[in-house]
Amino acid sequence: MPYSQFKTLTSVKSAFGIVTRENVRFLPQLSPLEPSLTLQNFLEYSLPIATATGSEKARSELIISPVLLEVRQILQQKISFFSGEDFTVDEALGLNGTCDFLLSRSIEQIEIEAPVFILVEAKKADLKTGLGQCASEMVAAQMFNQMKGQSIATIYGCVSNGTQWRFMQLQEKVLTIDLNDYPLPPVGQILAFLVWMAEN
Repeated sequence: MPYSQFKTLTSVKSAFGIVTRENVRFLPQLSPLEPSLTLQNFLEYSLPIATATGSEKARSELIISPVLLEVRQILQQKISFFSGEDFTVDEALGLNGTCDFLLSRSIEQIEIEAPVFILVEAKKADLKTGLGQCASEMVAAQMFNQMKGQSIATIYGCVSNGTQWRFMQLQEKVLTIDLNDYPLPPVGQILAFLVWMAEN
């Protein structure tokens, strides 16, 4: 069964022995990053369309994807970006299927290579509905990195509808959920968080 079977955090906790901590801010205070003129102009046109149609696909393509590509650009292509890619890690455990977005600290772009450091799950509206699925993808990334001999201390996750971003972090078996929903616009704070995750 795919990642989408994990509809709640409770299901992830039960399946993988995860412990959750809620409403703990793990993101540092960071100055917003100035977006490129390309991203600024694109979001100026795309945000009204994405929010008007309201579809998950529109929000993914017109807001989330350009933001993640901007992070890759800021980091001079030293990370890889995947959208809608199969990320089957352990089918027997239900850790299979496609991820909306995945970023790795590998520069290789043809196939997903370790270490994967953030999974981003796109949702149409209510962010809570994506937390379980995103958490299961984070567990999969942790296992994937271990299998590849590229373990990292922290895996990050994000559930976003484009205009709101909610972040999580997984360290060993502890999943920390920041219940703040960070807004976009402005985009600079979201960029700062994502770049920080790539570098830490």
